[in-house]
Amino acid sequence: MRAALDLARQAALAGEVPVGAVVVKDGVIIGRGSNAPISKHDPSAHAEILALRDAAQHLGNYRLVGCDLFVTLEPCVMCVGAMFHARIARVVFGATDPKTGAAGSVFNLFAETRLNHHARIHGGVLAEECGRVLSDFFAARRAAQKAQ
Repeated sequence: MRAALDLARQAALAGEVPVGAVVVKDGVIIGRGSNAPISKHDPSAHAEILALRDAAQHLGNYRLVGCDLFVTLEPCVMCVGAMFHARIARVVFGATDPKTGAAGSVFNLFAETRLNHHARIHGGVLAEECGRVLSDFFAARRAAQKAQ
């Protein structure tokens, strides 16, 4: 999760919502991503999606069987769908997302029995630190808007 937090901080420095993600296989990071929808002009450029793409390139396979994904913010519906298609084994997230979270906050796709793949889910890892990175980012944006 610390590596994902570093990526989230990098995203903040780039003016992106600070979310970072890593994909791990056998204890080694094989995929990294930080939010980049603004800079890439791509609504799908969430940290999780970019980390999945990086890991798939690393393995030479879109199936990431036996891999875990660590992300600083509870994933959204789009990202959970991509994780399921990639066959991620376990998802570990930091802060909850009460507006778009799909791991229990708004939806819980991980508990949806009608889906053909399921991953283990573990939330709240370094939640305070992950949440602080987000809240500090948005506080700075609000302060900058007021100063204008």
